[in-house]
Amino acid sequence: MFDNLIQKSAMKSPWLFHINAGSCNGCDIEIVAVTTTLYDAERFGFKLVGSPRHADIVVISGPVTLQSRDRLIHTLAQVPEPKCVVSIGSCPQSGNVFKGSYAIDGPLEKYVHVDVAVAGCAPKPQAIMEGLYEAAQILEEKRKMIREAKKNGGKAAADTAPVEAPTPAEPAEAEAAPAPAEDSKEVTSL
Repeated sequence: MFDNLIQKSAMKSPWLFHINAGSCNGCDIEIVAVTTTLYDAERFGFKLVGSPRHADIVVISGPVTLQSRDRLIHTLAQVPEPKCVVSIGSCPQSGNVFKGSYAIDGPLEKYVHVDVAVAGCAPKPQAIMEGLYEAAQILEEKRKMIREAKKNGGKAAADTAPVEAPTPAEPAEAEAAPAPAEDSKEVTSL
């Protein structure tokens, strides 16, 4: 009975945890704008939380810097499964204007699977809202797969099993940005 109640409430209110991986704060300002009364993401159930252990969706902005890389990996390991990762802006995807800098160790795809990528510098709040909505749908699909696996004898699908964070790549490996995964979605800012 309680499990059913928890599942229904979690489905309608995905909680967000924001990680700044070295951004210029342009995307961070737009993320905060999404939570204000003008766009009001909370009407759809989205709520920013202060702990990664409470999060369902992780929102990451900024290129991955050398200084933030280990903290990013450690924080992502604290988020319970199933989780959904959303990259906000062009920096997590490509490094944008910071690409080639001695301090950048991105893109984000080197360290974690990105479920939704919201493009733009900085993306508009409408695009961020659309990306969060897509992330909530992906999160619900992951939860359904886990529920079905529990009904079928506890055998979980391969992509829902927790994966250890990869170790940082050598600088020679970091030169070519990987192509987005086939199952990740990209939202473009108009």
